[in-house]
Amino acid sequence: MMYEKLSPKHLKSMLWWAWEDTKNYDAIVCDGSVRSGKTMSMTVGFVLWSMKNFNGENFAFCGRTIDSLKRNVITPMQKWLEGVVKIKVNLSRNFLDISMCGHTNRYYFFGGKDESSYQLIQGITLAGVLLDEVALMPKSFVEQALARCSVTGSKFWFNCNPDSSEHWFFKEWVDENSEKTKQKNRLHLHFTMDDNLSLSDEVKNRYERTYTGVFYDRYIRGLWVLAEGLVYGAVFDKSSHVIKSYAKTTNVYYYISVDYGTLNPCSMGLWALENDKAVRIREYYYDGRQKSVQKTDEEYYQELEKLADDYNIQHVIVDPSAASFITTIKKHGKFRVRKANNSVIDGIRNTMTLLKNDRIFICECCEDIIREFALYRWDEKSGKDAVIKENDHAMDDMRYFVNTAMGHILKDIYRKGGTE
Repeated sequence: MMYEKLSPKHLKSMLWWAWEDTKNYDAIVCDGSVRSGKTMSMTVGFVLWSMKNFNGENFAFCGRTIDSLKRNVITPMQKWLEGVVKIKVNLSRNFLDISMCGHTNRYYFFGGKDESSYQLIQGITLAGVLLDEVALMPKSFVEQALARCSVTGSKFWFNCNPDSSEHWFFKEWVDENSEKTKQKNRLHLHFTMDDNLSLSDEVKNRYERTYTGVFYDRYIRGLWVLAEGLVYGAVFDKSSHVIKSYAKTTNVYYYISVDYGTLNPCSMGLWALENDKAVRIREYYYDGRQKSVQKTDEEYYQELEKLADDYNIQHVIVDPSAASFITTIKKHGKFRVRKANNSVIDGIRNTMTLLKNDRIFICECCEDIIREFALYRWDEKSGKDAVIKENDHAMDDMRYFVNTAMGHILKDIYRKGGTE
């Protein structure tokens, strides 16, 4: 993002600490849509503030993971601040030193991906912290990071795309009606893509076509909203996504995805992946509880071979928790097994994106996955992003396939459509 194209909101998020009407805030919270430019302006502002006011102090850049932090903040920051400061990066030890106008400070990198992460930041004394993607971090990590800021004049910098309206960060730092938020001495700035003056209308429209449903509300409209209703209700259309049949062709890669169950249903899908599209050709679905007869791993393996038929299967993609079934497949030595990426919310978002962009199709013979599309719902009572664990087995095996085998297609869509 070019400096001559900064919006007034970007300037405020960058220089609030120096302006008379905002400099006494202890923290800044910037939330809103993807590609709004908030990460750039906050990062530049954080560095300028720290270099202006401190010398010889420690600071922290925090992301969900150190890899995502380096990708989203640390690497682009060096371009954003080129010619303004001198940066010396030590990637192997996860810190960098910044020098400007006779001041030098050190900035450590931390990842806050789970409840145990708070231990990583214990013990250090900080003069300030920037938390990128803070809504993806556990509360324990965030609170520990804030507790480390004991140097006089320290400030907190928060940046995120919205999540659920029941999210702890929304209730404690964003929601203007919350008593906990009212107790915070913080500046809140809400961003949309319109704040990014470098984006053309064509590019904005392309971003908007990338997401749908709750993810559209959050990533494009920048709203903190609950996930509700049918998970794929806004994107799955039987008239366009269900096809009569599939004709076997050359230059196609075939996969089988498996959501393994003994008492719970076992669902397997045979997929044809060609260029940038995938078709679910056939499926196998067995509910041991409904049939009152459970099948063994060997019996399920025989069903797997029948489903594969004479197709050259690249990988059988299986939930990592199905250890015994994975062992059985490997024992027979016919198929290569790939443990699935079983991230639920990322998988749902990715599947929504592919459906919205007409990259996934279902043959009409796959009756169980079509049935589940009409039943798979968000759990509106959970208070967080969660699905009701019913009618979800074909949904799960589809998610495993999407997350594990269609990554290159998703990268292309997101690169063109954009995430921040």
